[in-house]
Order: sequence, then C-alpha cells, then structure tokens
Amino acid sequence: MARSVAVLKLSNRIKNVISYAQSVATALTSNAHFPTPTPTLATFQSDIAALNAAESAVLSRTKGAVEVRNAKLAIVRNDLENLKTYVQNVAAVAAPADAAAIIASSGMAVRKVTLHDKPALNVKQGSVTGTVNLAAKATAKKASYIWQYSTDQKTWTNVPQTLKAKTGVAGLTAGTQYYFRFQSVTPTGLGDFSQTVAMIVK
Repeated sequence: MARSVAVLKLSNRIKNVISYAQSVATALTSNAHFPTPTPTLATFQSDIAALNAAESAVLSRTKGAVEVRNAKLAIVRNDLENLKTYVQNVAAVAAPADAAAIIASSGMAVRKVTLHDKPALNVKQGSVTGTVNLAAKATAKKASYIWQYSTDQKTWTNVPQTLKAKTGVAGLTAGTQYYFRFQSVTPTGLGDFSQTVAMIVK
C-alpha cells in the first residue's frame, strides 16, 4: 500500500523560490480542496512580495540588503512548510485514490511512499457487541504487554497483561468512543506508552 505525500520543490536560487511560491499561492487561490490555508493566502502573498522587494534591493546593491533578504526568505520557506503540512493533512483525510490529485492541485509535487510497517497498535471491532481486538507491533523477542483503555484519556482501565502482542477487551459500551494504548515490558525495562488509538465500539 502506498500513500501520497506532498513535496516542496525548493531551489537554492532566490528567483526560483519566489516563482515557485507564487505558483503555489496561485494554485491554492479559490481551490475548493483548501478553504482555510495556514498561513492565510493574504499573509503568504504579502511575505512573497516582501521577499521579492528584498531581493530587488540586493540586486541593486543596497547596503545591508542581504541580511534583510535572507530573513524574508526564511519566512517564505516557513510559510511553504506550513502550507505543505496543511495540504498533507487535507490529503490524508481524503480517499487514498484522490490524495495525489488533491496534492497536485496545490501546486506541490507528489511522492508515493510505500507503507511497509504495520501501525504500533491496531484496533478492530470484536465479533461480539462491546468487544474489540488489540494487536501491537511486537517490540522484542521476550516481551510482555500492558494494555489500557479509557473514555476520556484521563482515567485508564487496565486489561490483563499478556505475553503475546495481542489481546481482546470485552464489556465495553456500544456506541461509546474508547481510547486504547499499550506499554511493553522487555528485559531492558518498561517502555513508553504507544500512541493512543480511538474507536467507537459497536
């Protein structure tokens, strides 16, 4: 399985960075996929214009212009990184088949990344109402696993510890969102809790 990732094509040449940033701004303008870009397009356009003006001052050999231009360049690069994150987040919640086209419509490049690794924690509905099955990515040859669930991520309920990287949880309330996590115990000690996975139990 592969997922589409947004990629910035940034050049070392200032002129090319300005041109590229403007093309991204144009692509995002009135783009239905991206209604609330961060930063806003008005801010982005303003930062591009400021960089353009600063680069013109460098070309006309204005004293101290290089430092100002470099500061403006850093701002535009940061804007692009933030916009890339925004575009990626929009693409991530879209249907996988549409993600590449959505990213491309932003003016950014698309890279396909093959997903080999299974998630650290996988949560699936059980065969009986109010049950779920948890499967963790094994952390070591000799390890045991501490399992927990919560409805508010504040108070956690322990599930019996297992020697295998999977377990079942029963007695949950159907229609309620639960949060699940695990912690492994290996010969070297107690590991950190995994990322939390949320699921509405059926």
